[in-house]
Amino acid sequence: MKRLIESGLMFGGLFEVSSPALVERYNRALEHLTAKRTTLEHFHIDISGFSPEVGDELGDMAYLNPGGCNRQIILLSTRQRDAPLLEMQFSTTQAILRDFIDTNEAQLFTLTARDAVAGELQNSVFSVPVPQRLLDIRSVTVEADTTTGIVRDAAKLDAMIARFRGEEDAWWDDVLVAQMIALARSTGDVTRAPVLFDTPTFRQEDFWTAHYGGVYVFRSVASPGVVANAPFPANGIEVMDLADRHRIATFLQANGLVQPIVEGRGEAAASILREKLDHLVIDALGRMGALPDHIDERALRRAMQQHGADLPAEVQSLGAMLAWAEGRAGWPAVDSGNAAYFHTLRAAPGPLRDLVNMLLAELAPQDFRQLHICHKPLFYDRYRAAPEAWKLWVAERLQRDYAADKAGVWANLYASDVATPMPKVAKRAKGPWG
Repeated sequence: MKRLIESGLMFGGLFEVSSPALVERYNRALEHLTAKRTTLEHFHIDISGFSPEVGDELGDMAYLNPGGCNRQIILLSTRQRDAPLLEMQFSTTQAILRDFIDTNEAQLFTLTARDAVAGELQNSVFSVPVPQRLLDIRSVTVEADTTTGIVRDAAKLDAMIARFRGEEDAWWDDVLVAQMIALARSTGDVTRAPVLFDTPTFRQEDFWTAHYGGVYVFRSVASPGVVANAPFPANGIEVMDLADRHRIATFLQANGLVQPIVEGRGEAAASILREKLDHLVIDALGRMGALPDHIDERALRRAMQQHGADLPAEVQSLGAMLAWAEGRAGWPAVDSGNAAYFHTLRAAPGPLRDLVNMLLAELAPQDFRQLHICHKPLFYDRYRAAPEAWKLWVAERLQRDYAADKAGVWANLYASDVATPMPKVAKRAKGPWG
């Protein structure tokens, strides 16, 4: 994985923790949540506060996510908003954390100047001992406070102020006044600078989870369904095997979740197909052990010609589509029985765009660029198990064709619309975390 890290394709964009003050704040929060501390003086954290270096030191990469269901968080700065999410267990986690930081940016900016903010993403279930429990997850709430409990104390002070203003004889209550003064020393003037968090609850109708080999849940569509690597019985919802391509294709089309990656001839369509075809060829040759040991485009073309008859069916079918797009041949029939079928699709515009693209990437993993963009956990798994020549070519192609212009590649291939934010449920009463 070192090659990916050096190329900025893995662990890129993490928030650096290097000053003694930030390290100490992180340790206070870590001890508050897990009763552990780190001896590291320099490490990096993701949007949730998870650090791969700390995880390695502790020998526990799930130190902030025990059970994988209710992720704990450590916020040292609002700049963590721009960091990626590592060790992802639910596809919705990153969007929820970004929304929480955006919504509470002013409060977080003030609080993290003095202390770390620690908390938890509370699912509507506490564990998933069986896969059916995943379907009981309906909402996620972010609960957070500083390690010294400023948000909790602010809530108490807010209630005392309301009582002080509302009760006729409160002016003469020396105990109440003394308590208000004591709390105000730590919280400040909550009437002018509120420190209470807006802790929204998000509806969790559609999501991917890493539990049980990977499960995709679609409940907000006209015909709800679940796609799983290891199917399980469930009441009231169809559960499809990831290997059942015909069933999944029917499900996606019936709910209007997909559209073709190209819809006509021309150079724009041919360019998309040409790049995708190159990725499939590199993947196939790499797994055949036929890739050149060093990056050489001419040598790659020779390997393609030499092993052309042995290339898989999806390469042949996508090649026929490219010939059509370039005006060299007629339209090839590509249906769900064709190995290239899911390579010809992308998610339709709408709130499920990213989730559908993630599913399509798993259904067509030979396109390593799509897999890296849309389903990083699976990409890293495949990368670890791949031959060395494959790793060399894939890292180079990703650096050249994606890392140099991530926004442009994303917009060209997948962002046919702006994804709709996750839906929130009605506002709940504000309260302290813990």
